[in-house]
Amino acid sequence: MNKKIHLEEESETVTLGGRLASIMVDLIDQNQAKGFSIYLDGDLGVGKTTFTRGFVQSLGYDGIVKSPTYTLVENYQLAHINIFHFDLYRLADPEELEYIGIREYFAERSICLIEWPYKGEGVLPVPDLIIKIEYDHELSGRDVEFEAITEEGAKVLGILP
Repeated sequence: MNKKIHLEEESETVTLGGRLASIMVDLIDQNQAKGFSIYLDGDLGVGKTTFTRGFVQSLGYDGIVKSPTYTLVENYQLAHINIFHFDLYRLADPEELEYIGIREYFAERSICLIEWPYKGEGVLPVPDLIIKIEYDHELSGRDVEFEAITEEGAKVLGILP
């Protein structure tokens, strides 16, 4: 199942992240999913971290949401869920993920958002959703394409307006 959305403004990217977060947390709270993993694909500066900021802040986090380019992962522990934001851009070898205990992050009541996921190929679990963000030079703005990989991902896309 796929879905494509065109966004004109940065604020729409933030809002879309928030809508997705709300759907995922509702599904987890209703025991229709244990947790989620999301691959974020797109060029540098296209809005992957902006999307993540909307996702995390919509769930009540009021601090700064920044790209974990140098730290590899940022953890946002909220009262009802853990959000882990990975940026694998500087990863030299997927096996490095084993040293940080990557498998422990993909737990119940956790949502993992992973930028540059192909850098962790062979070590990362199959995602529930792949979200590809691209510049739209003709219309201006960005195109966001969602691809559901798992049944849980398809549930999310079935709800996402």
